[in-house]
Amino acid sequence: MNHKVETIHFYHTNDIHSHFESWPQISRLLCDKKREHLIEGDACYHFDIGDHVDRSHPFTEGTKGQGNIRLLNEAGYDAVTIGNNEGITMSKEALSTLYKDAKFDVILSNLYEEDGSRPKWLLPYRIYVTEQGTRIGVIGATAEYKAFYLKLGWQVTAPRQNLKLVAESIAAETDVIVCLSHMGIHEDEKLAEECSEIDVILGAHTHHLFHDGKLIGNTLLAATGKYGEYVGHVTVKFNTDAKELLQMDAELVRTDSIESNEKDIEKVNDLIKIGKQAMEEQVFYNPSHLSQNLFDVSSLSSFFGRALIAYSQADCAMFNAGIFLGSLEKGWVTKEDLHSLLPHPINLCLITLDGSELKEVYELSLTKEWPQIEIKGLGFRGSLMGAMIHERLYKNRNDQLFAGNREVVSGQKYTLATLDMFTFGFFFPSLKHAEIEYYMPELIRDVLGWYGTTLIKE
Repeated sequence: MNHKVETIHFYHTNDIHSHFESWPQISRLLCDKKREHLIEGDACYHFDIGDHVDRSHPFTEGTKGQGNIRLLNEAGYDAVTIGNNEGITMSKEALSTLYKDAKFDVILSNLYEEDGSRPKWLLPYRIYVTEQGTRIGVIGATAEYKAFYLKLGWQVTAPRQNLKLVAESIAAETDVIVCLSHMGIHEDEKLAEECSEIDVILGAHTHHLFHDGKLIGNTLLAATGKYGEYVGHVTVKFNTDAKELLQMDAELVRTDSIESNEKDIEKVNDLIKIGKQAMEEQVFYNPSHLSQNLFDVSSLSSFFGRALIAYSQADCAMFNAGIFLGSLEKGWVTKEDLHSLLPHPINLCLITLDGSELKEVYELSLTKEWPQIEIKGLGFRGSLMGAMIHERLYKNRNDQLFAGNREVVSGQKYTLATLDMFTFGFFFPSLKHAEIEYYMPELIRDVLGWYGTTLIKE
């Protein structure tokens, strides 16, 4: 009976976000397991489900993400899909060349060039055949951030519909279908309900965690949370004679339970060093010390506010003081200084509002509790929101609101420069549906660097 049953192992990671603290242990575990399983005669595959890259880490920023690819190569990955951090925090050119040295497949079916053609660096699916002849179809898709992808020169299509079409099209040629999904838990659950052809969905994006997987119909969902705290392991038993799936199990390995050594710590520190060395380039000379203040206006916030307005030609600007993770010293400012100060993969955007809408946004921004709120996600890499800072947006003695030198009145249009994280509807629901122009691929640290260089020229 045994010779008919093949055991196949899938190891998976997701949403590492360049948190390399446990990466040496993860890499060692994956390499050891692959060796072990192959000796036992089992098939073994390693997959990453996106957001491995995060530009808030100096190693990723300094190597333009190429360093992450080296790490995935060393750990013996077979395939990855992309997350929004690979997809929309990098320029089109950077993403197009990100995987040039990859020794694994990039599987993604819902991203296209502007003309509708498929980028050369990715595959809509791949069918892997084990030594015993079991055909494993691997498909992948990423979350649909339409406005952002469009601005960068990509076309992105609805991932769930896309995956169903691909799964149906390869069902006859495969024995097992595994989906690498960077769509989030709710979309994964819907996909499992709607597409019985898919056997395993390895999830990501919403940082959800399944300790023993989750079964919906005959589809097994598995996910490892975030930051490399866990490595996922799905075991599939397949009857090669009857071409029948016998059993599927999911488990998680806690990375802090994997033995570590001195060399691991060295490796992690080396990554930071490599990144910082790569960012030693001087950007501009800062004539005076600019200090931060988490709960009030500061010389740094004024400088940054002026930078946003100069770059976007907006009437006024609004942002939170929590984005500054330090002060800006007097002297030459390097790329590394700007990265340490503003590590967030956040873009500047210009919002056009009616006077009544701008008044509403301004009043909401004065919410007393906000400065103490801890922000997680939205591209923010600090901790507290901090005070909301208004540049050229103020009330006069008669309590009238002004944007620049114009009084804010209903029926007139005004432009507000702000951070893209305020357009997702969490803090300012009305901004989600406003007229927005995103500035991409430059991040807010690039805007600050640009402003510094323009002052020198003057």
